[in-house]
Amino acid sequence: MGMSVTISAASAQDAEQILKLQYLCYQDEAELYGDYTIEPLTQPLDDLKAELERGHALVARLGDEIVASVRGEADETGTARIGRLIVHPRLRGHGLGGRLLDAIEEHFARDAEAAATRFRLFTGDRSEGNLRLYRRKGYEAVATERVGPRLTLVTLEKAA
Repeated sequence: MGMSVTISAASAQDAEQILKLQYLCYQDEAELYGDYTIEPLTQPLDDLKAELERGHALVARLGDEIVASVRGEADETGTARIGRLIVHPRLRGHGLGGRLLDAIEEHFARDAEAAATRFRLFTGDRSEGNLRLYRRKGYEAVATERVGPRLTLVTLEKAA
């Protein structure tokens, strides 16, 4: 009998599991860009805990295991910045990333304090899977920025 994946708000107690999953998930990105010093691989636990306190984060659980996560923060201009959408490698390709993205967008669109009018996220220009997902979900590229010899970030947005 299989278990179903449940999505819920992350708590401070989830920080260590999220950080371990983040480290696992960003190995492919590090390899793709030839850079194992990217921030998701070097982020300290205390920084992640502070992020969780400041913004909103969701986790997807399979039983007790966190298998996916996403984080975001809204600013005073009505922009919700979404980041660190991660899915365990063994569960990729089953729609979990899209479900998490929909769920965090819904949170920021209906949160009275945040009142997001647009969503913004970014990914590397060679991260084709990420770009495909974001475009499928209605995001459009609005800017590119070369941040290193091997990395150009693509910023994508969509209206809430």
